[in-house]
Amino acid sequence: MNMIAERGLEKLTMAALGREVSMSSGHLLYYFRSKDELLLRTLEWSEGRLGAERGRLLSRSAPARERLDAYVDLYVPDGHRDPHWTLWLEVWNRSQNADDDARDRQAAIEGAWHRDLVALLAEGVSRGEFREVDPDRFAARLRALLDGFSIHVAIGLRGTDRQQIIGHVREFLDESLSRPGAATPRPR
Repeated sequence: MNMIAERGLEKLTMAALGREVSMSSGHLLYYFRSKDELLLRTLEWSEGRLGAERGRLLSRSAPARERLDAYVDLYVPDGHRDPHWTLWLEVWNRSQNADDDARDRQAAIEGAWHRDLVALLAEGVSRGEFREVDPDRFAARLRALLDGFSIHVAIGLRGTDRQQIIGHVREFLDESLSRPGAATPRPR
């Protein structure tokens, strides 16, 4: 994952990766068949780790908004060339030419993030913590906002950093989910 983040998939050679993990390039190709398969399997591995962390954060006994903030914190990249986000950028870039199996696997990963967010939003609405929203529609829009901002952070777009982006997203959540008549939360 770190080698892909540092070099990008185009500059990564199976020989260099093999040296890094003490394996021949032939063995790597035997197990992964191609760089694209290596990329997708690395993303699945990374997402498995993030999924466990997301599950732990979302299952805590805390207000829905606090858990939503934790979801956002986990979603947004740590900074420029964040290894996990670099994997996503590479996968999205290759999606145009991917086969159905690869697209299905990618959709499964993205679907897990979406389902967890929908469940959290539905819980917040049902408990009266959030105003009435359609959880599925709101989740789709929020994830698009998070993806757009996260790409800016991951590629190091000048004028965008993690804390600034998290501030924008939290402000959006305050404006969009606050119940009518409720006090507007102070900026964090």
